[in-house]
Amino acid sequence: MSDTVSADLVLEHVTKRFGQFTAVDDLSLTVPRGAFFALLGASGCGKTTTLRTVAGLEEPTAGEIRLGGEVITHLRPYRRPVNTVFQSYALFPHLDVRDNIAFGLRQRGVRDVDAKVGEMLDLVQLSGFERRRPAQLSGGQQQRVALARALVNEPRVLLLDEPLGALDLKLRRQMQIELKRIQTEVGTTFLHVTHDQEEAMWMADTVAVMNAGRIEQLGAPTDIYEFPASPFVSNFLGQSNLFAAQVSGRSGDDLVLTAHGERFAAPAARAHATEGRVWLGVRPEKVRLAEPGEQPPATHNRVHGVLTDTCYAGVSTEYLLKTPWGQEMSVFSANASAGEPLRPGTEVVAHWYPPHSFVLDRPEGSGDEVTRYSADPLGVAP
Repeated sequence: MSDTVSADLVLEHVTKRFGQFTAVDDLSLTVPRGAFFALLGASGCGKTTTLRTVAGLEEPTAGEIRLGGEVITHLRPYRRPVNTVFQSYALFPHLDVRDNIAFGLRQRGVRDVDAKVGEMLDLVQLSGFERRRPAQLSGGQQQRVALARALVNEPRVLLLDEPLGALDLKLRRQMQIELKRIQTEVGTTFLHVTHDQEEAMWMADTVAVMNAGRIEQLGAPTDIYEFPASPFVSNFLGQSNLFAAQVSGRSGDDLVLTAHGERFAAPAARAHATEGRVWLGVRPEKVRLAEPGEQPPATHNRVHGVLTDTCYAGVSTEYLLKTPWGQEMSVFSANASAGEPLRPGTEVVAHWYPPHSFVLDRPEGSGDEVTRYSADPLGVAP
């Protein structure tokens, strides 16, 4: 773990129980100063409870929370140098924009309120909206006011609890860009809770993927996406094809694997397990389809199959194909040409470059199929 000199926020062995239910389970986490850090997970995974323990809205059952070396575990919320932006915005409906932003400053007796509010209005690009009330603003504008109200108090850490969840898709994308711009400009540590995988990857420097109160994997978005550490992460952050396989040997720097009677290769450097039972994984966009009469490169991994369904999504088409052993495989194909998508019933060969593979541990008793995970309320896709 990083030392607290360079760390803004440190959680050590934090546990939070509600009766017999453990919401956060022995969680240790370091958020560097100035980072845009995302806690990503499905509903009920413990991410919001973790954020609430940092805010002081929940007291941990066990563990310690430090901010810049100071223990804040049992401090009252108003004594902590943090502020929270909620999904509901929580603006005062009877106050205009200026007074909403100035509220915390006036409570603390800060001087030169007008100048500080003006700076915040410029930062969130709402100059000229000072005298409007929340009901006269769009959802995105209300979110900017909530952000300005939190940042004007100069918190050491800004806590964001699903802040964009109430916005429509187009506005959410715009606000993602704005949030990233604002965080870069002010340099404040942002701890962002979200169930939206694309949102986490788009904005955060570091993502912690949570599951059942624990962190399954932590790292830069590209590292987690390209080299997931578990079946849960591989199918929660994006989508993956996972094949039950066995490591049967080595060939140079590659592992040689067998799966359902077929032979595959994967770099040992991209393996979390190098012997015994494993999952062989590949992302759908890394896979190409060879139509009848086409010959895939001899060095590629390959799976024969029959297309069962297609889904045209504008920039790409998702193909589902059934393998000889009955498993369904997903392939994303960029719509780079004007041709029609392949039709269901077409026999194809799915193939990919071995270094695009990754290998995960497959413990005894885990079976030959992996659960599909999503951010729905149950945490499991249909």
